[in-house]
Amino acid sequence: MIYPIVAYGDPVLRKVAEDITDKDFDVKAFAQDMFETMYGAQGIGLAAPQIGKGIRMFIVDGTPIEDEGMEDFKKVFVNPTIIEEEGEEWGYEEGCLSIPDVRGEVFRPEKLRIHYFDENWQEHEEEFDGMKARIIQHEYDHIEGILFTDHLSNLKKRLLKKKLANISKGNVRAGYRMRFPLGK
Repeated sequence: MIYPIVAYGDPVLRKVAEDITDKDFDVKAFAQDMFETMYGAQGIGLAAPQIGKGIRMFIVDGTPIEDEGMEDFKKVFVNPTIIEEEGEEWGYEEGCLSIPDVRGEVFRPEKLRIHYFDENWQEHEEEFDGMKARIIQHEYDHIEGILFTDHLSNLKKRLLKKKLANISKGNVRAGYRMRFPLGK
């Protein structure tokens, strides 16, 4: 099932998501729906709040990125906790399916260690660096109620204010179905 992507301005994107249990629902089926939704929107990551679910779950698939080591980077993260971030912060222009047509340079630490469960409720603690770490950090921010635009400079935020307001009203074109908090 393909869900509509929740647009900037929806309150679910600003709430800290809740932990889930294996009794809450079928995580495997939900993960498949999330992958289908993400692929339909041509994304490389998707967090549950972006489809209106306030739960601590996100998926990533970095295989479209032509970078060494990304060819097998497809994972489901359930109830993740970043244990540590380290290394020099580096900038990269990020975008977000919930904020179409907006991009901005975000600085993030180069490495992280994360604890999580996969779609089979197997427990993991792993380290990631480079682009893998960045994708995880971006999606992890979503389950913490943080958007990539929060990391931008005050000047950039002021310049984007009208565009962001238009997105929340539905005055934006995206190549995928969206749900807008204030409009269409």
